[in-house]
Amino acid sequence: MKKSLISLTSASLILLTSFCSVPSLSQKSTEFKDNYRKIEYMIPMRDGTKLYTAVYLPKKIPGTHPILIERTPYGAGPFGPNEYKDGIRGSKKFTDNGYIFVFQDVRGRDHSEGKFVSDRPQLINPLKPDDIDESTDAYDSIDYLVKNVPDNNGRVGLWGISYPGFYAGAGAINSHPALKAASPQAPVSDWFIGDDFHHNGALFLMDAMGFARFGESPRTGKSEDDDNVDTAGDPVSYFLKHGTIDEFTQHHFKDTDGVWKDLIDHPTYDEYWQARSLPLHMKNIHCAVMTVGGFFDAEDCWGALHTYQGVEKQNKGITNTIVEGPWFHGGWERSKADRFGDIEFGQSTAEYYQNQIEFPFFDNYLRGDGSKKQPEAQVFQTGSNRWLKFANWPPKQVKATTFYLQKSKMISENLSESSSVSTSDEYISDPANPVPYQGGKITDRTREYMIDDQRFASKRADVLSYETEPLKKPLSLAGPVTANLYVETTGTDADFIVKVIDVYPDSAPPNTAGVKMAGYQMLVRAEIMRAKFRKSYMNPSPLLPNKVENVSYELPDICHTILPGHRLMVQIQSSWFPLVDRNPQKFCNIFTAKPEDFQKSTIHIYHSPQYPTSITVGRLPN
Repeated sequence: MKKSLISLTSASLILLTSFCSVPSLSQKSTEFKDNYRKIEYMIPMRDGTKLYTAVYLPKKIPGTHPILIERTPYGAGPFGPNEYKDGIRGSKKFTDNGYIFVFQDVRGRDHSEGKFVSDRPQLINPLKPDDIDESTDAYDSIDYLVKNVPDNNGRVGLWGISYPGFYAGAGAINSHPALKAASPQAPVSDWFIGDDFHHNGALFLMDAMGFARFGESPRTGKSEDDDNVDTAGDPVSYFLKHGTIDEFTQHHFKDTDGVWKDLIDHPTYDEYWQARSLPLHMKNIHCAVMTVGGFFDAEDCWGALHTYQGVEKQNKGITNTIVEGPWFHGGWERSKADRFGDIEFGQSTAEYYQNQIEFPFFDNYLRGDGSKKQPEAQVFQTGSNRWLKFANWPPKQVKATTFYLQKSKMISENLSESSSVSTSDEYISDPANPVPYQGGKITDRTREYMIDDQRFASKRADVLSYETEPLKKPLSLAGPVTANLYVETTGTDADFIVKVIDVYPDSAPPNTAGVKMAGYQMLVRAEIMRAKFRKSYMNPSPLLPNKVENVSYELPDICHTILPGHRLMVQIQSSWFPLVDRNPQKFCNIFTAKPEDFQKSTIHIYHSPQYPTSITVGRLPN
């Protein structure tokens, strides 16, 4: 992958591209090289294309060993038989028990032959002999490895985080008989509905700009510096000054055939996006699957939850499990994960996952007989800070509970008993003065925004905040959150961001780092809906000005306990900048909108028996 041209997202891209080469906890490169030898292969695919593959075999443990494969677009190197990785991510139990590790460049990347296709679409069976997709490349690679790698036991696992998580999921489709276990982790899953570049059709501007040239063909006659988007540490002012998406495209990305071109060319959920939706294609899987995700993953929160669902719906009878923790993108492998941002969890959730969940999962199927089953869902509940195990996800024992917005900015489980007159609160949404996605000075897209204090937003006139009285009992929420809004606007389009927030009491003590937690408004979940997609992602439709309309959508799942003395808060706003591009608030193709299309709108959020704006979420018994 090329170095990011977008300075504001360099930190997130460094994180994203480093999973395949950096050990997570304490493994040392000298230890790894002392205990493993390396073989490099160019493995032929069914169409004749050869893929670079690095294999690390244990030197000191006799017998036969299982194979763990990571397929990646980020580089399977270092390259050369005497050049070694620093170590292997995950539990040290993998190396102690002599696992064989395989890293492969997907076609068209680094040392592999062929043409790279970003998020390559899955073909429909039956396949012609030379048809290829990521599942056929995985199948052919596994077939070659079990026949050629010395001392393997004929059992294979697939794993990977982020983009490699996509390849782990795709590799399980039409499974090779030797593939016994697959673990898509924070997998790229659907770049229009929920991951990375779009959420419910809204463009995640900062992520998209940083990934704009990924997958681009070799460029000639032009310096990369010609297209460098230098925000000078102030992306808010930069994006406001430089205006529309169309202006960015013409100035910076007019000639690209990478990710940015795909985004601009496909502004609705057309066949291009549908063909690349991993959850829709998770079929004909014959191995055990464990999907892993983070509740606070800024890149792929949606992906893990829906990949698990896709496997569950389309593969009856297989072992299919999900693990969700209090993690940022890949945080279960890149940190102790005993805290995130200002929120502390009281334990190393990463060590627990690696040693008590991940290694036992693979070992059960790759060295054992598969008899030691794990619970279908293992999730970490924030607030109470404990691991929970369930037979289903969402848990069957939850009770769907609806929280209604009320006048006087309150929340109640009861519908308003006021008169039949429709009551509402209003704000003015101004594209020239959008609500920031995070408090303080914004210099980069941080991962901590997923869990940060929201008091900066509560102070704004264009953010509505509703809250309960202090709770007398714990309120444990689990599963997806459905936002059901009744809105009226003077424009023909709008964005709606709904936030679920845990408000700490004024008596809350500082955390162990000395951060004052009194009155802290911890973000538990937030998600956006671009209103023109409220009825269909394929066929957008305008809002009718000055008419009450229903906008209902699902936020990604949560598992959180709001403790006694805390409050449940819901915030509603219509911009989230510059995390998300600005909505002109005029029905149009936003990618080609002109400056004059951007307009202020007066927005009403209703709360009455006739128009009961609410959120609904599963409630666990205390």
